[in-house]
Amino acid sequence: MRSDASLCFVIGYDIADPARLQRVHREMCRHATPLEYSVFLLVGGEADKVRCLTAIAALIAPAADDVRCYPLPARGFQGRLGRACLPTGIVWTALPAAIA
Repeated sequence: MRSDASLCFVIGYDIADPARLQRVHREMCRHATPLEYSVFLLVGGEADKVRCLTAIAALIAPAADDVRCYPLPARGFQGRLGRACLPTGIVWTALPAAIA
């Protein structure tokens, strides 16, 4: 089993207000790697997850917005279906080493 320092979480959100959406997106970029505009990969420990979600909780309106965090299994399948987002021959190296 991997150590707490290398856990992976998928965090996604649906924010009702455009101004809050921008603030949440900027804050999420400080903590995790964007996979899509509102879906992020956080690689770190439990404390990193708590720090991220605590920062986001201060920005959202709980009655109108939805934020979800899912842990990824240590040895789970990681793949992609559909058209590649980058041209052939271009490799995105910004992914954390844990999933690259």
